[in-house]
Amino acid sequence: MFKLPVARTLIAAAACVASLFNPAQAEEKVYRLKMAETWQTNFPIFGDAPRNMAAMAEKMSNGRLKITIDSANKHKAPLGVFDMVRAGQYDMGHSASYYWKGKVPNTLYFTTMPFGMTTPEQYAWFYQGEGMDLMQEVYEPFNLLSFPGGNTGNQMGGWFQKEINSLDDIQGLKMRIPGFAGEVLAKLGANPTNIPPGELYTALERRTIDALEWVGPGLDLRMGFHKIAPYYYTGWHEPATELQFLINKRSWEKLPADLQEILRVSMRTASYDMYIQNYDASATAWAEMKTEFPEIQVKTFPNDVMAALKGANDELLQEAAAADPLAKKIIESQQKYQERVRVWTNISDRAYLNSLSD
Repeated sequence: MFKLPVARTLIAAAACVASLFNPAQAEEKVYRLKMAETWQTNFPIFGDAPRNMAAMAEKMSNGRLKITIDSANKHKAPLGVFDMVRAGQYDMGHSASYYWKGKVPNTLYFTTMPFGMTTPEQYAWFYQGEGMDLMQEVYEPFNLLSFPGGNTGNQMGGWFQKEINSLDDIQGLKMRIPGFAGEVLAKLGANPTNIPPGELYTALERRTIDALEWVGPGLDLRMGFHKIAPYYYTGWHEPATELQFLINKRSWEKLPADLQEILRVSMRTASYDMYIQNYDASATAWAEMKTEFPEIQVKTFPNDVMAALKGANDELLQEAAAADPLAKKIIESQQKYQERVRVWTNISDRAYLNSLSD
C-alpha cells in the first residue's frame, strides 16, 4: 500500500528536476555583462571591436548573453580598466595589455614588442604556440582572463614636431609612447610618457610633448596630428599591436559552458575583423594623405638611430629576463617562435614582395 505514494513522489521529483534542466526554460535565462573600454564614445575601429563582439555574442546566443559597454567618457578612468575589472566593478574590459606594465610588468609582452613578430606571426604564437598559456599565467594571480582583442598591424613610428636626424635629437625628447618601446627610448635619453587617447591632440598642440605615436593613417588622420606635427615616421616599435579583452574570472565562471564558448569565438572573430578593418582604413587614408595633405613629410629613422634602438632593446630584454623567471620564459618563447616562423615569412611574404620590386 506504500508503492503508490512512493511512485507519485518519485514522479513529482523527476518532474521537478526535469523542469530545472528543460532546454526551453534554460534558454530564457539572460546573462548580462558590463564592459569598460579605454576608448571614448564612438571611437573608430578600436571602439568597433568590442561592439562587434557584443553583437555577435548576443546573436549567437539567441539573446541569452548581453554585453553593455561603458566608454571612458562614462567611467572616467581610461587607464583604470585593469583595476575596475579585477575588482568586479566591471565584468569585462577592452584595452591594451601594455598599459598595465606599471602594475604588472609582464603584461606588456602581450601587446607587441619592438622589432618583434608581425601580426600573422604573433597570432600564430598566441593560438598555435605558447602565447595564450603564458598570458594566462601572468593574469591568473589577479583573477583575470585575457584574450586577444583586435590587432592594428604594423604601426607608424609617430608624429614629430622636429625632424630626427641623429641620436642627439632623441636626447630629452618628450614623447607619448607606451610599452617596452618607451623604455627603449628612455635608455637613449628620451622622456617617454603615456597619455589617454582623448588627451593626445591637446598635449601635442600645447607642446606638453614633442612627439607621439598612435596607430597609423587610418586612425591618425582623424585625430588631426598632421596639423601640428608634420614629420611622420615609419615604425619599429609596434609591429603587431594587439588590443585586449579582459574578463573577471568570477564573471566568466558564472557563464554556462556554451556561453563561454560563444564569448570566446566572438572575441576571436572580432579581433581579426578589427585587423582587416584597420588595414583597409590605413590603405585608404594613406592614399588620401598623399593627395590631400602633401605637406606631411614621411620619414624613416636614420640608420644610426635604428641601430641604437635595436641595441637598447636587446639590452633591456636581457635585463628583464635576468631579473624575472616568468619574463625570461615569455621572452624566450617569443624569440624562439619568431626565429622559427620568420624563416617562412622571409621565403613567402618577403620573397614575394621583393620579386615585385625588382
